[in-house]
Amino acid sequence: MFERIRHMIRKEFIQVLRDKRLRFFIVVPPVVQLLVFGYVVTMDVNVVPTVVVDHDRTATSREFAERFTASGYFVITAAAKTERDVRAVLDRGDAVCAIQIDRGFDRDLRKGMQASVQVVLDGTDSNTASVVMGYVNQIVERYARGRSVPKLAVVQTPVDLRMRAWYNPDLRSKNYNVPGVMATVITLLCLMLTSMSVVREREMGTMEQLMVSPLRPVELMLGKTIPFAVISVVDMLLVTVVGVFWFQVPIKGSLLVLFTGTSFYLLSVLGVGLFISTFARTQQQALLSTILFYMPNILLSGFVFPIKNMPELFQVLTFGIPLRYFLIIIRGVFLKGVGFGILWPQMAGLFVIGTIVITLSAARFRKRLQ
Repeated sequence: MFERIRHMIRKEFIQVLRDKRLRFFIVVPPVVQLLVFGYVVTMDVNVVPTVVVDHDRTATSREFAERFTASGYFVITAAAKTERDVRAVLDRGDAVCAIQIDRGFDRDLRKGMQASVQVVLDGTDSNTASVVMGYVNQIVERYARGRSVPKLAVVQTPVDLRMRAWYNPDLRSKNYNVPGVMATVITLLCLMLTSMSVVREREMGTMEQLMVSPLRPVELMLGKTIPFAVISVVDMLLVTVVGVFWFQVPIKGSLLVLFTGTSFYLLSVLGVGLFISTFARTQQQALLSTILFYMPNILLSGFVFPIKNMPELFQVLTFGIPLRYFLIIIRGVFLKGVGFGILWPQMAGLFVIGTIVITLSAARFRKRLQ
């Protein structure tokens, strides 16, 4: 049995590696996708297009406006003189923040009175607006403290609040998003390779040769899935190296824990890919079926939207999504440095899902061959 499986695995590796386009697909796209999405998928707000309307036109008002540009976040991208100009700039999307300094700003500060400053934000992107609002509050508060005018800032309380961020002290969204992108890249690669393997044999006319060979269905199934599992693990190692050394994402946990969790995850993904291959008759059908599974898997996994914010019905459905468990594992290893003692429930969930999917796929695969 093992000898036949070994020859089947060897045949599969030869068939994969002799195809130049498939070799390219295995190595280059995962790295390119990680590089592209690693830069694009970020929640950091480092550049805030801003328009300033200074009705006071004094040295004090200019100094106040310069505090925003000196912070490194706010960039003046448009000029405006009236409220109508501000509305037009925001409507066109040339700016997301408008700072309006009213007349008498300098006079009120000199008299120790409360000075008025209006900040208008484009709330189309609520996350960006919330972050920019936090930047504005900090800048105004620091300006008020420097001038000893507490009325200008947010009302102070006698509580000394000191915040400390664990696991990601710099609050870099890339540290959180890049491991998630790595998981999605491996998912797509593994699904496509597995779902198309059996279909490719059928289109090439070699499936009949395999069916009349001494290989039993379980041996044929293992020979088809093990090579792609090995390729997926190698690609996982490749994107891990890119994530750590290119994006500077710290990996605080054990590689043993990471690749053990990856193995459990691949068990379920390979099972899904094999299940798709038993239904699809052409590679186009396999590709469309892969996308049909891939998109809900991404949306319900917590990669894009927090699971706790979903309706209760969809929160229950997420327990059947393998990527949900793997995202917790990969982010836990990279950012928190946790081990088996913390991640065993996620690994157990992946093992249960993988066992069920592989069993159903094997039954369907055996029935299809017979």
